Amino acid sequence: QVQLVESGGGLVQAGGSLRLSCAASGRTFSTYAMGWFRQAPGKEREFVAGISWSGVTIYYADSAKGRFTISRDNANNAKNTVSLQMNMLKPEDTAVYYCAASRIGGTPKRADQYDYWGQGTQVTVSS
Repeated sequence: QVQLVESGGGLVQAGGSLRLSCAASGRTFSTYAMGWFRQAPGKEREFVAGISWSGVTIYYADSAKGRFTISRDNANNAKNTVSLQMNMLKPEDTAVYYCAASRIGGTPKRADQYDYWGQGTQVTVSS
């Protein structure tokens, strides 16, 4: 079992930055691929970024490339975290952002490939 809790969302002006964090519980955190998804009102949940269990393989959606950076800390079991640094934010980045964990290797990109989800954190970018 893996429990995920996101934090770091908020209101920011266009061009600003936010750092989202996802705290994971469970001894097997380091064996899961992790991903960030987002869902805007009236839209489907979409993949933003993913990182393999080792941290070696990383994949970004086109909308995130060059602006967002995903990272994870497996080294310390007391602070299993995955983060999403978001720079140069745009109003179209406004959404609820979710952290998710997957048993599948690599960087899964579909929501149905993920086994555990956090409750989400709201990101609002004003123009």
